[in-house]
Amino acid sequence: MNHLVPMPVVMPLLGAALTLMLAGRPRAQRWVSLTVLTATVVVSALLLIRSTVDGPLVVEVGGWVAPLGIVLVADQLAALMLVVSASVTLCVLVYSIGQGMADGDEETPLSVYHPTYLVLTAGVCNAFLSGDLFNLYVGFEILLVASYVLLTLGSTETRIRAGTTYVVVSLLSSMIFLVAIGLVYSATGTLNLAQLVERLDALPDDLRLLLQGMLLLAFGIKAAVFPLSAWLPDSYPTAPAPVTAVFAGLLTKVGVYATIRTETLLFPGGRTADLLLWVAGLTMLVGILGAVAQSDIKRLLSFTLISHIGYMLFGVGLTTSLGLAAAIFYVVHHITIQTTLFLAAGLVERRGGSTALDRLGGLARLSPLLAVLFFVPALNLAGIPPFSGFLGKLGLVQAGVDNGGALAWALVAAGLVTSLLTLYAIARVWNLAFWRAPHPEMPTGADRDDADQPYEDPAAGQSGVMLPRLMIGSTAALVVFGLALTVVAGPLFDISTDAADDLLRRTPYVEAVYPEGTP
Repeated sequence: MNHLVPMPVVMPLLGAALTLMLAGRPRAQRWVSLTVLTATVVVSALLLIRSTVDGPLVVEVGGWVAPLGIVLVADQLAALMLVVSASVTLCVLVYSIGQGMADGDEETPLSVYHPTYLVLTAGVCNAFLSGDLFNLYVGFEILLVASYVLLTLGSTETRIRAGTTYVVVSLLSSMIFLVAIGLVYSATGTLNLAQLVERLDALPDDLRLLLQGMLLLAFGIKAAVFPLSAWLPDSYPTAPAPVTAVFAGLLTKVGVYATIRTETLLFPGGRTADLLLWVAGLTMLVGILGAVAQSDIKRLLSFTLISHIGYMLFGVGLTTSLGLAAAIFYVVHHITIQTTLFLAAGLVERRGGSTALDRLGGLARLSPLLAVLFFVPALNLAGIPPFSGFLGKLGLVQAGVDNGGALAWALVAAGLVTSLLTLYAIARVWNLAFWRAPHPEMPTGADRDDADQPYEDPAAGQSGVMLPRLMIGSTAALVVFGLALTVVAGPLFDISTDAADDLLRRTPYVEAVYPEGTP
């Protein structure tokens, strides 16, 4: 089974090469991409099953023994992230295919889209599986280079301007990360995560704190935590809906994943726990206050994305098994729900002609199916029982109460306030975009199911816009996936708890990489 570990990285890279050779043949590109991502989902599920039964799975790439060679490690945390990310990227790909077909782009598409999208997937998977800091850096750079291309698709002035900000911030975080890697290597003589466990423990406390702070700063920018998050609301909403959705669902979570991995494996003991809790609370509150002030759905969702990163840092900062398990559960929940909401926002823009709340209205009557596709994940994001958002927040609250510290109680209060304000922001979107009377400039007419093309509404005297079936179907699939997280919340939380216990013990990871002891 270990031979499957590199496959989530290798298959998308091979698929990217093949789709690039098939430039000018969009139908072949689509089938290759769909086949590759479907296979990635299957392999990721197998890795999750085997890592749950047998413990971490390790592959030494090229047969080079660690720490000389690159090591890929699929433990429960990495495998769980692979399953969720591969499932989400597959659904978003279907959505983008439906959008391209409906817009007539299947004849003259951007031939670079499919290769770049698969390279992005490979970068995300490589980051999750990486067993050393430099390969983690490589994973980040692969996904970031691909994201630069996807963010500026169409080369409009707005996208180029937003892309410039995104590139500058990403390069800054990468430079900080690279400097941190150099410092770690100079201090320990290795970048292998399992070997670093012992060597970092032997360093003076002040030096360890410096290295930890450098890594946290780099990952904090990538995860968009306060006060390092100002770039995100200006960058993500300008991209096409599928690109925005996959960015919102995955890219910041790779930063959160890297934070979880380094804080538990490399720097245990909680020396930065209070700092993480302060950052978590400020991220929650500042993010959600920004969301409440927005009048555009995409920008509002971008601020809620920032805000809910705070919940994940809350669990990490508690440094307990329950807190970490709740954080892992919440990462899985948020990847799914945030991606779904951005896809739904793309449908709103297509149906209503805009995502500005002052130009929308009546969508619940004009498109009842779209209303359901937005309403269900919106309630989930707000943490309404019995959805997975509520269960994840409940786990975090319980972990904070069990901690009993004043700062932990303050974070519990901040989490509850953030949840209430999220509900308010979502209710405001629902009231303005879906419930009130349609805006005079909106396309009107009830949706039909017998065509995917624009149609004329004689009563309104203006064109109505159909929602393509593939776009609706992929969004609905993610809505169902989000509901399934509630149904399987018990087993999922068990997996999260096992992953958290292994992370805190550290020995399962180290012994999997070095069965005979670290050199």
